[in-house]
Amino acid sequence: MDLSLIIGGQAGQGMDTFASLFEKTIKRCGYNVYAYSDYMSRIRGGHNYFNIRFSSENILAVKDNIDILFALDDETVNVHKHKVKDTGIVIADELVAEEDNITHLKLSDIARKLKNQKVANTVGLGAILKYLGVPINIAGEVIREEFTEDIANANLKALEEGYKLMDTRHHLDIKEDNSILINGNEAVGLGAIAAGCKFYCGYPMTPSTGILSFMAKHADEFNIAVDQVEDEVAALNMALGASYAGIRAMTGSSGGGFALMVEALSLAGIIEVPIVLINVQRPGPATGFPTRTEQADLRFMIHAGHGEFPRMVIALRDTEDAFYQTVRAFNIAEKYNIPVLLVSDQHLADGMTTKKPFNFRDIKIERNIQSSIEGEYKAYRLTESGVSPRIIPGKIEGATVLVDSDEHDEYGHITESGEIRTKMVEKRLKKFELLKEDIKEPWFIGDENPENLVVCWGSTYGTVKETVENLKDEGISIGALVFGDIWPFPTKKLLELKKKARNIIDVEQNATAQLDSLIREEALIKSDIKILKYDGRPFTADELYKRIREVI
Repeated sequence: MDLSLIIGGQAGQGMDTFASLFEKTIKRCGYNVYAYSDYMSRIRGGHNYFNIRFSSENILAVKDNIDILFALDDETVNVHKHKVKDTGIVIADELVAEEDNITHLKLSDIARKLKNQKVANTVGLGAILKYLGVPINIAGEVIREEFTEDIANANLKALEEGYKLMDTRHHLDIKEDNSILINGNEAVGLGAIAAGCKFYCGYPMTPSTGILSFMAKHADEFNIAVDQVEDEVAALNMALGASYAGIRAMTGSSGGGFALMVEALSLAGIIEVPIVLINVQRPGPATGFPTRTEQADLRFMIHAGHGEFPRMVIALRDTEDAFYQTVRAFNIAEKYNIPVLLVSDQHLADGMTTKKPFNFRDIKIERNIQSSIEGEYKAYRLTESGVSPRIIPGKIEGATVLVDSDEHDEYGHITESGEIRTKMVEKRLKKFELLKEDIKEPWFIGDENPENLVVCWGSTYGTVKETVENLKDEGISIGALVFGDIWPFPTKKLLELKKKARNIIDVEQNATAQLDSLIREEALIKSDIKILKYDGRPFTADELYKRIREVI
């Protein structure tokens, strides 16, 4: 069983609530869920929709061809009706214009009779769940957990009325539910909590705001200080102050906000204070598409900041990867006393997926903070590795921890010495060479020695994986490398597979093939085919399959 549903309408029509209830109900039936939200940057009006795919098998992307279209307005019908399969159904409120092949239901009329216009979508939910053969009691449990008693009772009545409106077409077998339902922003926040983050600050900027909201929601539960600051300039500087004081700190934003953090990023480089920072990408330049997705900040993340200093850049590939890579980012930041930059995007940030529960028991927190010192303490001691011993200010009697944005000597005192400057630059850059030992090769999917090799990074993982597996089942020799660690850039696996690959196919969601240019620089390999998308929407499984199938 593998079905897809789109609910569409205008902002303010309650689609978020419907999607949340539907996803949680289907998950509770023991099915895998993958949901993507496409929304405009306005509070009311415009065309928004959720594409929700659910299956008994593991799924990693949404599809264009759908089985159910739930339309709350005329525009939804016009935009999406061509996606409905011949065996599918279009369900609409009675207020939607009459058109052939639409099943109109009196959702608004029933809501009026229940004296609560807000529950019209719950009437629709009941109808769709009956159509799918989902027991009403499962949805009832979800509703009771989500709402206060009064609101829950109103929605339960609406659910029951909706359940009477449709006949059952599909019969979902109820299975044991062993999964969690989580989006990328929540996974990052959960990873930060697991890593021992005790300070998170940021300024709201779509689509990164979900991390700030998640951390604030759980702040009291996990004893975390969370602060919404006045702007992104303050955010990174404040996080650096917290890290200097000895606690694990993190901040995040999207492209425009990250741009404002660049000066403070260089400060982190010269004072060698560990910090974790995430850029949840959206299309630019400037305001661009505030609520859409893109992978256009890769080069910016690698090179942001004036001067030369080491940093690590990690692209998050799915929600599970987002959790574990966030934990890893904190450990690496404190191992080398460097900034670690995480790269996500709106597709991953807002997309809801089912995953096996994350394993908290195996999480290791590695602080690399000295509890004692021998002899005189030097915050920037010249060492073979370039990593100086770190202590928490005020914790060791007689040891002073100095920081300064000017070039400094081993103690942290400002210097104008050319000789010391040279040594300090070389000291900091030594860490980059050592960091390469911690770099992980990209995930590999497909045939062992494929003739066609796809290269991609970040959130394109799921769509690429499904496409490669489908093409492989058709007898096509194909594989894929999905890069997570981006900088320093791993080349070993790529160079191995290049020897036998006839075609290298670069798949990215930007216009300039930024991963491809990085591969040319670091591995001296140029892709043969580029499949690029930059309309603000993610690749769907159907779309990418078609485009790769055409070129090979």
